[in-house]
Amino acid sequence: MTGSKTNVVWLGSPSFPEAARPLLKDEQLRGNLRRATTTIRERRLAVTGELDDWEELRTAGEALKRRTLRHLDRYLEQLEESVTRAGGQVHWAADAAEANRIVADLVHATGEREVVKIKSMATQETGLNEALAEAGISAYETDLAELIVQLADDRPSHILVPAIHRNRAEIREIFRTAMARYGRPAPEDLSDEPKALAEAARLHLREKFLRAKVAVSGANFAVAETGTVAVVESEGNGRMCLTLPETLITVMGIEKLVPSFADLEVFLQLLPRSSTGERMNPYTSMWTGVTPGDGPGAFHLVLLDNGRTATLADRHGRQALHCIRCSACLNVCPVYERTGGHAYGSVYPGPIGAVLTPQLVGVENAASLPFASTLCGACYDACPVKINIPEVLTHLRAEVVEAARARRRLPTAEAVVMKAAGSVLASPARLAAAQKAASLGGRLLGHSVRRLPGPLSGWTDSRDLPVPPAESFRAWWKRTDGGRQDENDEKHKKDQKEGT
Repeated sequence: MTGSKTNVVWLGSPSFPEAARPLLKDEQLRGNLRRATTTIRERRLAVTGELDDWEELRTAGEALKRRTLRHLDRYLEQLEESVTRAGGQVHWAADAAEANRIVADLVHATGEREVVKIKSMATQETGLNEALAEAGISAYETDLAELIVQLADDRPSHILVPAIHRNRAEIREIFRTAMARYGRPAPEDLSDEPKALAEAARLHLREKFLRAKVAVSGANFAVAETGTVAVVESEGNGRMCLTLPETLITVMGIEKLVPSFADLEVFLQLLPRSSTGERMNPYTSMWTGVTPGDGPGAFHLVLLDNGRTATLADRHGRQALHCIRCSACLNVCPVYERTGGHAYGSVYPGPIGAVLTPQLVGVENAASLPFASTLCGACYDACPVKINIPEVLTHLRAEVVEAARARRRLPTAEAVVMKAAGSVLASPARLAAAQKAASLGGRLLGHSVRRLPGPLSGWTDSRDLPVPPAESFRAWWKRTDGGRQDENDEKHKKDQKEGT
């Protein structure tokens, strides 16, 4: 993994168009994605439709996030004071490398050489598992989907369901061939029934839960006034990790704050409905520091910046930090549904990844992602905290174009064409002449030309060149007096017919 400030982008990842091209031909992948996203969409619509105040909740979530980011420095200091007062320790990490180093040092200080992990986007972002392996520490994922990805030496492809690109038959084969390398092997007669797969994972993980002395988690929310940290999940593996080990290390992006405990009410309604289509998460775990005789005896909170402060400085783009990682935008995105998450080359796929990743790593390191969208706006409609993703996408596209222009001495073919188009569109006479020439060319060439030549071919790489109409709208309007002449002709024909 690479990046000057972060590990968000995977090493060697091609641009989005390059990565998406072969994936679009993978019918199995597209089928898996279509079934999964359709199911989640339908569940989400059903449970959000039950609430008369759903839109008011979205507005409240947006307002809370905006207020928190406006006073983030103050709330972070308050959080540190609250966690320390409750018996926890707070560590500050400017980037991925520092966060990984802090976690590795904390694990080494316990004398342990293995940790169990709860699904965490922050630790994926920093590449923690790989960093711990280099430090001689084994990290075991305990979320079922993350376990599948880890056993397969794969990459996550969805924020909420990392193994969404895998079907049951593929998962069975992964368990049969890989489980033994990490611990208890899968049963010889393992079937691809969901119940059997879940039982194999449960038995495999149970040994690790009972043995592990150190756990690493992310956080969905942290409360500045009390120092309370919250994790919501659906499987119970998180509860095991948060309560059984002697030491708990939580890595959390600095934007995950809420000011007061009462603010959790809003987000604990928004998140489960938007993510899993549930009224509430089956497991909602909260802890405040340490309590003797109850849960871990040592708690460490690592606050991760890793490009977030730079993102906060962007007046238009900072709203991406409102994200509560529900993945609703992925499940409604027509681009994601056809390509999957791997095409984005980032820990954060889909529409939110297309706006968050370029800001965390710099647009020059993820220049293709803001263009991985149709700008249909479905993501904006689905977002529980009203992140205007299309607005941020167009903002970032402008940054990409301006950066490219600054690096070039000569204008691109596209820039020349657009300047010529602007000149034509600025003059009614030139526009009429161009339309007449296009109509004539269209009649002569018919459908024989499907692609533009040379440097102009980018537009027609994924779409046919349309044939110009035989008559432009302006010409038709002039010929028919805005349609009135056509109406008179039709009326005259009708009168003649009735008269005969």
